[in-house]
Amino acid sequence: MIDPHPLSTLPFAALLLCLAVLPQVLPKFWERHCPQVSLGLGAIAVGYYLFGLHAGAEMLGVVADYASFMVVIGSLFVISGGVHLRVKGEARPWVNCTFLLFGTLLANVIGTTGASVLLIRPWIRMNKYRFTDHHLAFFIFMVSNIGGALVPVGPPLFLGYLKGVPFWWPLMHCWPGWAVASAALLGIFYVLDRSNFLKAPRAIRELETAREEWRVDGLRNIALMAGALLALIFLTAGVRELVMLGLAALSFFTTARPIHEANHFTLGPIKEVAWIFAGIFATMKPVLDYMVLHAGELGLHSDAQFYWLSGALSGVLDNAPTYLTFLAAAFGLEHLSLDRAGDMAPFLARGGHYLHAITLGSASFGAMTYLRNGSNLKVKAIADHAKVHTPHFFAYIIRYSIPILLPIFALVGWLFFRR
Repeated sequence: MIDPHPLSTLPFAALLLCLAVLPQVLPKFWERHCPQVSLGLGAIAVGYYLFGLHAGAEMLGVVADYASFMVVIGSLFVISGGVHLRVKGEARPWVNCTFLLFGTLLANVIGTTGASVLLIRPWIRMNKYRFTDHHLAFFIFMVSNIGGALVPVGPPLFLGYLKGVPFWWPLMHCWPGWAVASAALLGIFYVLDRSNFLKAPRAIRELETAREEWRVDGLRNIALMAGALLALIFLTAGVRELVMLGLAALSFFTTARPIHEANHFTLGPIKEVAWIFAGIFATMKPVLDYMVLHAGELGLHSDAQFYWLSGALSGVLDNAPTYLTFLAAAFGLEHLSLDRAGDMAPFLARGGHYLHAITLGSASFGAMTYLRNGSNLKVKAIADHAKVHTPHFFAYIIRYSIPILLPIFALVGWLFFRR
């Protein structure tokens, strides 16, 4: 087993720091030079494995995982971009709650990025005369983050799936914690939204909610999406990627241009994801190898520690590498390796409780700040472009994350991860 030098983990730390800081501090620089930064840091890790450790074969596995990851994420993104939800009329609080629940469930089907981009504009139109901070915050809480905690169709859970975590394992084990957090958020949102709804004069409320119309364009893409999901679940590696690529191409070239234009669909977001994750996959390799051999030195030994630490880092860094790093550490505690396929079954038997904590922590805590992932920032950018009111970085944390999310996450931790 390879034991990389601790300094080989520095490119990974540098990349995560860039992801957390540069989009906020130097957005134009990051937009222009993101590929160079990501690939440059990744090249350091690749060079170390090729010429320092003479372990080029290890990097071939990384390339295969990266290719599979991008095919799955990209295919679902392209197909979901061919579905357009038309909404006319203003939403009552119970309608908004239903929409948020639908979005949270949909994020488990097409991924948080696809669901966020697909639903944020209808969400704004539904509440156009009273859209305020809490509409944006709760959309990010539920659709852009917590919605990705049950099914491995996007980061971070798909990385676990690539490593051998059974497809339905997160759903079977994490749904109680997911349900507690989702129900608590919906209850709080209803109280806030009803207060906001009642502030408008009765005559305006009755006029604006008198005629609500819903329409879905691009229904054939829903069938293609179902086909992509079936391929992800039932087909073997290699075959599933070919099928999903074919379905994505069919969707892209047959979707009517007005649907793509209504969704403001471009390949820009998925290109950025491709550049970023090329660097993440490369720089993450020495970190994972190091964590497997030295996990015991970090003092991690309880479910609560895995839950809170993976969650805290996911709130300010990208949650996909955070998830995989802590999963590697959990494997190390059981004297197993994340890179050995045969080790997954004994790990789940002995250390599945660690995976439970890491999954909910990594997938949920990303909602604590705008920084966690592209979904959060993309949602805010779309809302800002629509000229609706959105909270700035610190207002989001002080007014929503700390007083609302932290108590809910603490409740989930107390209920499920006390040992």
